[in-house]
Amino acid sequence: MADSRPRIGVLTFPGSNDDTDALLALDRVGAEAVGVWHQDDALPELAGVLVPGGFSYGDYLRCGAIARVAPVMEAVTRFAESGGLVLGICNGFQILCESGLLPGALRRNDSLRFVCRDATLVVAAASSPFLSRCSPGDPLIIPIKHGEGAYFAPPELVDELERHDQIALRYEAGANPNGSIGDIAGVSNRAGNVMGLMPHPEHAVNPLTGSDDGALVLGSFVDAARSSTLLAVRG
Repeated sequence: MADSRPRIGVLTFPGSNDDTDALLALDRVGAEAVGVWHQDDALPELAGVLVPGGFSYGDYLRCGAIARVAPVMEAVTRFAESGGLVLGICNGFQILCESGLLPGALRRNDSLRFVCRDATLVVAAASSPFLSRCSPGDPLIIPIKHGEGAYFAPPELVDELERHDQIALRYEAGANPNGSIGDIAGVSNRAGNVMGLMPHPEHAVNPLTGSDDGALVLGSFVDAARSSTLLAVRG
């Protein structure tokens, strides 16, 4: 079937360094992955968008603060507001927070050091389309690599995220690598069609690299994108 491999766009900004990895990983889990340039002010026909990791615009000002005003992010915002699926990884998570597509913010790690290692996560969300291949409480081993990955939100916002099942992933209790409030590693918007996470699932799709748990996240994304394409075709 023509729609068996949903078309997912992967953004590239100056300083992106995980866009190629994301393209390869999405292809591995069943998507037709295509590159989208930061200066594009419109998106091609897509079933989903992935905002990858890296150091967009050199992380000047704040991580993601310049990328959020790139022409492509206006198109991504329109896509998300229309119900389109958007996943942000690491710097992509930072960009989505800066753009107002996700709640909260990312700040410097408590250690003030860059961390790069495998992290054990626990699935928290019960109904996220980005985690449909998982169940709440499932452990996932996915690598992290960031210097500004500590998720922050005021207590009243964290309570709201809890109530609306918007906390997607947490770091394993006692193994928080960056000081994120509530051990939060990933969150979604209220509608559930936008999610961001600091760990890198695109680097965990092959057991030869140590874990293929990232394929559960990206595969869920592809499943949801495929379903949205089929629904659009059926009208």
